[in-house]
Amino acid sequence: MTSTKPRPLPAIITGGLLAGALDITAAFLVYGYFGAKPIPLLQGIAAGALGPRSFNGGLATAALGLFFQFLIATIWTTVYVIASRSISFLITNAPLAGVLYGVFVYFFMNRVVVPLSAARKYPFTIRGMVIGVIIHIVCVGLPIALVTRRFSRK
Repeated sequence: MTSTKPRPLPAIITGGLLAGALDITAAFLVYGYFGAKPIPLLQGIAAGALGPRSFNGGLATAALGLFFQFLIATIWTTVYVIASRSISFLITNAPLAGVLYGVFVYFFMNRVVVPLSAARKYPFTIRGMVIGVIIHIVCVGLPIALVTRRFSRK
């Protein structure tokens, strides 16, 4: 049930945990299908900060990658929650806004964040983009938007 008073902190925590968990689960399933293993996948996330040496760090850098996964999801949730305070469309049209936000997050991460990071840069493919956009819509944008709406005033 929705509250009559906005509750941004529960929205941020819930949205960050949900989006982080759904996104990493999708990554394990989808990229696992293509041969990626969970530990190197998580180390690849840590490589954004540590560079290639993250792949020599064992479980410690995999854990750091998992931490970064949830930190990034929580940051994106925070951005959405803050924006929703002044852009009512994000609450009143949460499903559509979530789809659009998922697309935005995908392109921002892949065209701004990853290129500025120390992570390995992979060549662009249409298949990779389509898979990434779908994951970000279903596992990031929609959960963040719907959770934010849930914790916002009626």
